[in-house]
Amino acid sequence: MAKAMRRSRRAHRRSACGFDGYQSKAEGTAMTRVKICGLATVDDALFASQAGANFIGIVFAPGRRQVSIQTASDIAQSIHSSANNTDVVGVFVNTPAEEVNHIAGICGLDRVQLSGDETWEYCLAIEHPIIKVMHIAERTMASQVIAELERGKRLMANRDWMCLLDTKMGDAYGGTGKAFNWQIASEIAQRFSVMIAGGLDPQNVKKVIRDVSPMGVDVSTGVETNKCKDQNKIKAFIEAVK
Repeated sequence: MAKAMRRSRRAHRRSACGFDGYQSKAEGTAMTRVKICGLATVDDALFASQAGANFIGIVFAPGRRQVSIQTASDIAQSIHSSANNTDVVGVFVNTPAEEVNHIAGICGLDRVQLSGDETWEYCLAIEHPIIKVMHIAERTMASQVIAELERGKRLMANRDWMCLLDTKMGDAYGGTGKAFNWQIASEIAQRFSVMIAGGLDPQNVKKVIRDVSPMGVDVSTGVETNKCKDQNKIKAFIEAVK
């Protein structure tokens, strides 16, 4: 019964966020969604949710933002117990699919974000809705990403998934705080509905939305002060988007 109730709540939130299945650009979106990533406390997660975040991200991959399973469960429970339509997203990097499914289940995640080198075939083994990160390096061309998204759209037909474009720097898998060439994002966004991450902050996000027209924006470093989440910056970022 508890699992069924969680599935029902997840379905309601996904419908509220407008992400039932992957959307082509032609279908459009009603508004720009916001994801606040790298949250590590219940207080910050609830604050972001109450401020209007559509997604909050908690990181399971190794790094300074990594949280324990207990903390992740506490965050998910607090969000699910609130009246806010916010999806809880778990961020993974090159983790075995069985482990991702297990953690997502016991923590009550609404979505999983695959931020590593996961293939589309890997994605098919994931039991939860997916955010698939496409890494944009210095020499990445829009045509390469578009071709990969075309392939993903075919393989992931009838699956609930979306694409997030993020900066690729060295061995880092996101969370760099560095922007990539947003002209590339603009070219991709003309063909596909995508989210954007990398170098966003309360000061530049409005311009990026105007220039690129993404379906969503994702921020972590840009709402931190001294490597800790700053609730004033979280509020300012969401207000700039909404």
